[in-house]
Amino acid sequence: MSVAAPPVPGLQTRPYGADDAAALTALFTRCDEADGVPWRASVEEVANWLSRANEKFDAARDLLLAEVDGTLIGYREVEWVDTTDGLREYRLGGMVDPAWRHRGIGTWLLRDSEEHARRQASVHTSQRPHVFGSWQPESRLGAHVLMEREGYAPVRYFFEMARPMLDDIVEPEMPDGLEVRPVPEAQLRQLWDADVEAFRDHWGGFDDSAERYASWRGDPKFDPSLWVIAWDGDEIAGGVINEISATENAAFNRQRGWLASVFVRRPWRRRGLARALVGRSLTVLRDRGMTSAGLGVDAENPTGALGLYESAGFEVEYRSNAYRKPM
Repeated sequence: MSVAAPPVPGLQTRPYGADDAAALTALFTRCDEADGVPWRASVEEVANWLSRANEKFDAARDLLLAEVDGTLIGYREVEWVDTTDGLREYRLGGMVDPAWRHRGIGTWLLRDSEEHARRQASVHTSQRPHVFGSWQPESRLGAHVLMEREGYAPVRYFFEMARPMLDDIVEPEMPDGLEVRPVPEAQLRQLWDADVEAFRDHWGGFDDSAERYASWRGDPKFDPSLWVIAWDGDEIAGGVINEISATENAAFNRQRGWLASVFVRRPWRRRGLARALVGRSLTVLRDRGMTSAGLGVDAENPTGALGLYESAGFEVEYRSNAYRKPM
C-alpha cells in the first residue's frame, strides 16, 4: 500500500479471496450491530455479490482485507460507475471492527481507497469529471465525521421507508390495456433491461453489465414468484421486484418483505401504474406471511415516488447520505 499504515502492531493487508466471505459477513454484522444499522446479509448473499467481476469491480483486485495477527479487523473496496449526472464516480466502501476503531485504521483505509481509485482511473480513462463517492447510513456516526474531515460533502439523501402493518391494503385498478402476469424464464433479461432503462432518469448510476445481471440471478433472495410485473402485450410497462430476506427477518425478529425495485418505463408513466403495482405487491407479501413491508427511495426522486409511497402507508424509518469529493 502506498499510504502509510498507522502504528498498530501486527497490522497487515491482503487481497480478498472467495473463502473470505464468511469472515467478511461477520465483520459486517459486528459493525452494523455496533452502529445501529438495520441491515443484515447472509454469507451466501455476500459471496454472490462479490462474485461479479469486470472492469468496474473485481473483488480480487478492488477489495482489500486488513488483519491483525491473522484476524480480520477491517476492509476497503472501490468500484467505479458512470453516473446519470455526467460523472465518473469511484465509490469507496469500508468498515473497521468496533474493537479496533480510533487508531487511525479507518482514515488509512479511506486514503488508500482514494489511491487505488486514482490508479484505476489511469487505466480506464474517461473525459467525464472524476469524483470519489461514498454511501453512509445515518447511524454510522464515526464514518460521517471521517467523511467531512477528509473533504467529502453530502450531495444526496436516501430514505428507507416501512409500512408497519399489511392491513387495509388498497389495490387500485390497473390502467387500461395493462395486465399483471409472470415473467417467463426466457424473458428475465427483458425484465432486467426494462428496470435498468426506467432508472436511467434517476440520480446516480448503476452497473448494468452481464456480470451484474448474473449476480442478480444468483442472489439467494431471487424469487420471481414474489414479483408483480405489468405487461402491455409483449412489452414490460413496469413492475415491482419484491424479495424477502430471511437473514434480516431472523436478526430483527420480524416478518418484513421488501419492494426492492419499483419501476415504470417512460411511455407508461402518469397513469397510476406504480400505485396499482405497489398495492398488489403488499398483498403478495402479506399472502407470503409478511406483516410489514419496506423499500428504499431517493429523497429527491424526480418521479414523485416519495409522495406515492407515503400515500400507500409507508413512513420514513431510516436515512443514508451519499457523499462526494472531487478527485
